Amino acid sequence: VIRVRTVNLSQIATAFCGESKVASHYRRIQRFFKDFAFTRAQIAALVVRLLPLGDRWVLCLDRTNWKLGAVNINILVLAVAYHGAAIPLFWMLLDKRGNSDTLERIALLKHFLVLFGRERIQCLTADREFIGKDWIKFLKRRRIRFRIRIRHNTKIPNARGDCERSASRFFRNLPMGEVRQLPKPRRVWGLRVFVLGIRLKDEYLILITDHCPHTALPDYQQRWQIETVFGCLKSRGFDFEATHLTEPDRISKLLALLTLAFCWCSRLGEYQHAQKPIPVKKHGRLAKSLFRYGLDLLRNIVLNLAVKEPEFSWATTFLSCT
Repeated sequence: VIRVRTVNLSQIATAFCGESKVASHYRRIQRFFKDFAFTRAQIAALVVRLLPLGDRWVLCLDRTNWKLGAVNINILVLAVAYHGAAIPLFWMLLDKRGNSDTLERIALLKHFLVLFGRERIQCLTADREFIGKDWIKFLKRRRIRFRIRIRHNTKIPNARGDCERSASRFFRNLPMGEVRQLPKPRRVWGLRVFVLGIRLKDEYLILITDHCPHTALPDYQQRWQIETVFGCLKSRGFDFEATHLTEPDRISKLLALLTLAFCWCSRLGEYQHAQKPIPVKKHGRLAKSLFRYGLDLLRNIVLNLAVKEPEFSWATTFLSCT
């Protein structure tokens, strides 16, 4: 995958070393996806070992989906924010198109709680898709702090509680770019939450949270990191959508491998950045991501193994945690 930058099995088979025929390599890959087994908890635990995440984590919940012919590939992902790209920890293949439901989200989050515990969660961030009374009630009952965006037409009571209005009405006179927090908790879907919003160019960004509303917006902004990792797994990295796998268990295995590859590249990029910093452009952002910095370095090594065996041995220390 690192060599060819695609998950297309035919392309990967051509990049195998050795004297065997390409068709033999292809069957070998097929047997791997059919027979090799690992659990979601094992992958999540390994990711946490690979990355210096600290004690408390910002979690990002989102979906990525595409179609392969008539088949919908729809993956619900729970990731941890890390240096600009959220790393997948747990995921679920949905047997439908469109949004996840409350039970699916709860099941995914429970996997995290069993392995890592609630104490690891600084907050959970999610977009407008991940709303609803039962979902918010579950988060409040489990004391999981959240920063969740709601739709602009969500009904919110006024300060007296005697009239409900669309959420955007409370922010319509707000200057662009300015944040406003409603003066006291409101009942949204019957649950007490803080509400704050900001007016963007063409829309409103309105959040609900149960704790520390003054930090809700910067926390929520980290949600974008899961969009970044989806891009890195797809067009900007490993071409995830090029897979012809459709069986859920095999797609899950592939995502596990891509997650580990992403961690490997990111860690190499961090190290390389510390030795030779990435140039900063005029807009203040790095000229390339830490992931791409590490990916370019690793590809150069694996494409030149005959002369770069010491470098490859060094690079593998980041995956072995030594």
